[in-house]
Amino acid sequence: MSFLIIILAYVLCHGLTALVVTPVQSLILPEITVFASLVYLPHGVRVLATWAYGWKAVPALIVGTSLSIWLFSSSEELNFLEPGLIESILVGSASAYIAFEIARLAGYNFYFGASRRLRWKGMIAVGALSSVINSLGQTLVYSALIDLEKVIGVWAIYATGDVIGLVVCMIALMYVFRWGRVLGSMKG
Repeated sequence: MSFLIIILAYVLCHGLTALVVTPVQSLILPEITVFASLVYLPHGVRVLATWAYGWKAVPALIVGTSLSIWLFSSSEELNFLEPGLIESILVGSASAYIAFEIARLAGYNFYFGASRRLRWKGMIAVGALSSVINSLGQTLVYSALIDLEKVIGVWAIYATGDVIGLVVCMIALMYVFRWGRVLGSMKG
């Protein structure tokens, strides 16, 4: 069931990003929009799914990413990105797991169950590290397609969009939990 929830959450967040954020951003930054989003909600799904399920989230993220690309990318985008698409999917899907493991090896275990409470600052730090890992990986995958003069701008958009996407997802999740508690107290 968690596998399906991760896939659906990823596809939903990717759809919101593709259908709402991307059209607005393409008016402002058209040359960067194909590579990165200013509010990339799926990054929040990556981080939260990995927080909850560890390495088991990675296969679901691969499926969710693949479905999202198939559903929301134009044939022009697919043709442009195709040479590195599989590598890009793998990098993005594994980036949060790699970040959580780096933090764990450094003595900071932020996985679900490692603490009695969710440590928001730690999650944002791991999300930012995941974004750096993803940004570097995506830059390597698409190095032939990204103009070297724009690399810093693309990295900045990746980092900004990933962290904003994570924060938005964390806030949304907080309200979902709160709404669940309110509904639960009304039934009991």
